[in-house]
Amino acid sequence: MELRDIEIFLTLADELHFGRTADRLHISQARVSQTIKQVERRIGAPLFVRTSRRVQLTPIGKRLRDDLGPAYRALHEGIERAVAAGRGVGGVLRLGFEAPGVADLVEDLLDRFRQRYPDTELLIREADFADPFAMLRSGEIDVLVTLLPADEADLTTGPAVYAEPMVLAVSSKHPFARRESVTLDDLARDTVLRAAHPPEPYWVEEPRPWLTPAGHPVTRGKPFTTFQELLAGIATGAGICPLAAHAREYFSHPRIRFVPFAGSPDVEWGLVWPHSAETARVQAFAHLASASRP
Repeated sequence: MELRDIEIFLTLADELHFGRTADRLHISQARVSQTIKQVERRIGAPLFVRTSRRVQLTPIGKRLRDDLGPAYRALHEGIERAVAAGRGVGGVLRLGFEAPGVADLVEDLLDRFRQRYPDTELLIREADFADPFAMLRSGEIDVLVTLLPADEADLTTGPAVYAEPMVLAVSSKHPFARRESVTLDDLARDTVLRAAHPPEPYWVEEPRPWLTPAGHPVTRGKPFTTFQELLAGIATGAGICPLAAHAREYFSHPRIRFVPFAGSPDVEWGLVWPHSAETARVQAFAHLASASRP
């Protein structure tokens, strides 16, 4: 069997759908069907049971999948390690996080990278709260994990690595603190606090006001230069602030309540790096992150 034939067989064994297999491998369904028929002729037995409603592995197909899967993955990992060595992936990859807690949330990704590229050291840095892109542009870090979207002219936006819901941080004395959930329209009922750096044009076009989904204007409070200052402002009742949900565990505060949003979209954290500094290490990390997405 050719390596491509094994890849097609294992992908179909995973997807159990000819169309999805073709889409995943960027080939035609006819190519998938033809390859599986050729492999079955070589094996001398059916590997899949096909009906109008579903595709299932036969017992022989299951055994072949279990035998080939580990060997195929080991082969690919060996090739990737050889390519990494040839392209100079070894060294130090400086990875910045706009929110330090996200480093823990993507620990599986970091562990996979360390296992795949043992000659590359991961150095974790906390990005500047007031200007998360500053360390990228100064060359202090190679890749930044930041909130998406990130549509900067000099930066490449890579894959998302983590998604989570939003919560609203309010003072424990705030009326919202007694509620089980809030909506985006509730943001119009108090001052919304923010970081010191202004929102980029692809978030909100200045000087256009922020509006809730119902069209109500949102009052923005004074900017804060550090996250701890922002939390202090919330705790003292200076305003409210939407935050990513992991803040509940990482920044618990006796005078702050984190109220879930109802019906709001999740936020995504993703990779960003400078166009001019796309090294083999950066490419390897982005590729692994993309391949690891659910």
